[in-house]
Amino acid sequence: MYSPPYNRVEDRRELLEFMRFHSFALLVTATGGAPVASHLPVTVADGEGGMAIHSHMARNNPQWQEFFEDEVLVVFSGPHAYVSPRWYEQQERVPTWNYAAVHAYGKVKVTEDRKVKHAAQRELVAGLDAQWLPKFDALPPDYVDGMLAGIVTFDIAVTRLETRWKLSQNRGRREQELIAAALDRSEDPSVRALAALTRKHLAER
Repeated sequence: MYSPPYNRVEDRRELLEFMRFHSFALLVTATGGAPVASHLPVTVADGEGGMAIHSHMARNNPQWQEFFEDEVLVVFSGPHAYVSPRWYEQQERVPTWNYAAVHAYGKVKVTEDRKVKHAAQRELVAGLDAQWLPKFDALPPDYVDGMLAGIVTFDIAVTRLETRWKLSQNRGRREQELIAAALDRSEDPSVRALAALTRKHLAER
């Protein structure tokens, strides 16, 4: 991903928080030169062994059969919005699009262990729908086994991250403040989230 130095984020805690919040990710493989992508819910862990992304897909999805030794790409997309030249103090400007994104690369390991697969699904439910978790735990074992048989569970050991927080840092602090103020007037909460992120990463001047 093209990312000038002033757009990169190195704070691991911020990146982990971002990835966990924007956890409906895009998994991309390109085995044999043909790109394939799937939109998947993921969980992200970070510990002594490094960062890992956990996910699953339908067994009928042929993409998992391309999990060999090649790296895969997982794209995490954050808030984004059009930026109008009308918002700048300096009028000689052109439109642009601001956004935040993380590209995570890594190697995949598939597991068929029933306990591991079940624990992964339970973790996903606990994070997304804790109120329903007791119902999940009470599902009949035969039914659960059938559901688990229909999915492929896998872990991605993250080998590198690419980041881009494109927040008009190259235009300077004053222009960023004007852009954030304009974004804040939107009725779209994701656009207002971009305003907040812009204020968090204001240029020094």
